[in-house]
Amino acid sequence: MAGKKQYQVERLPIFLHWEETSAFKETYAGALNTIVVEGQYLKPDTASDTVLIFMHPTGTMNLLPMPNALAAAGVHCLCCGSRYPHNDSGLIMEKVILDLGQYIKYAKEKLGFKKVILAGWSGGGSLSMFYQSQAEKPTITQTPAGDPVDVVGANLVPADAVLQLAAHVSRAITLTEWLDASILDETDLSKRDVELNLYDPENLNQPPYTVAYIKRYREAQVARSKRIDDFVFAKLDAFKKAGTPNEEFCFVVHGTMADPRWLDLKVDPNDRKGPNWCFMGEPKTVNMMPAGLARFSSLRAWLSQWSNEHSRAKGPECAGDISVPVLVIENSADDGCTPSHAARLLKGVQHDDKEFHVIEGATHYYIGQPDKMAEAVVLVTDWLKRKSLLEA
Repeated sequence: MAGKKQYQVERLPIFLHWEETSAFKETYAGALNTIVVEGQYLKPDTASDTVLIFMHPTGTMNLLPMPNALAAAGVHCLCCGSRYPHNDSGLIMEKVILDLGQYIKYAKEKLGFKKVILAGWSGGGSLSMFYQSQAEKPTITQTPAGDPVDVVGANLVPADAVLQLAAHVSRAITLTEWLDASILDETDLSKRDVELNLYDPENLNQPPYTVAYIKRYREAQVARSKRIDDFVFAKLDAFKKAGTPNEEFCFVVHGTMADPRWLDLKVDPNDRKGPNWCFMGEPKTVNMMPAGLARFSSLRAWLSQWSNEHSRAKGPECAGDISVPVLVIENSADDGCTPSHAARLLKGVQHDDKEFHVIEGATHYYIGQPDKMAEAVVLVTDWLKRKSLLEA
């Protein structure tokens, strides 16, 4: 940020709480029917009518490089945590957008901001698209599992613009594209299709993969997701028939980092490190490690956030309902959100007030890349100023 003024930034804790009736307690401890969320307000020592809202479904974003760099550049940022911090085993996406709605109301009504911009970073990208689509065109009254959730009656306040920064298309689509297609039995990992096991040396299908093999692999991934859907609905139906409709069942999803693109750099090509590398390290190891996507899930959480067929929080589809300006920034060396993610998000926006930029050589988090992060900050701030969404 050479030549740019650097502002002093104050970190202010944000605690919000409200009443929300539920048939059962879905977060650990605390009062029944009371929702509590925590966030941080990164407040530069300069006045502004505009705030950027960063939120991830389960992560906290206050320590990420991007919001901190934006705050140091004079942009007010609110980093928001959902009711499911660092634990998505029971996460319901429809309730996460209710949490996001509370932060936006707080930003406008209590902090006095006139303009609110959704800054969708990584997993926050599809979340911001999901929120904005329901704020503009609310339709949801129940979760994919059939539980009541009044998004229509929540009166979500629409944002004034949406940013997609190193964003992926959705938790559901991303997981499906990372699923280990070789697993045939969720309870017996010895039952595998060797020809679909990317990490089995006996598999004759090795990189570079053929178009036909990739097609077969993708179809098998979708089929596996569907098998898990069928299992989930069968369990929920059994609970209802037993007269215990609020019962839950938690399960393990093995093999969630087996995407051909991590082994073959010609699949969804960009400048990422590899082959045999993803943003969490060696794919074969990540495939079975506890921190993998969707490793532990409840029935309802699977349908809401991970199901390829039933999750509603899909960025490209939600983008079609959005009328506000959209900026999409792709990092060319991103080893988490490869180019097709940005392309699908951009294509999903049906109006013409959208803009796309690529930051050459930038990785997912800009770790050790202050120049790339500075470039992203300039792109965001200049775009906001051109759209009259930030003071020039």
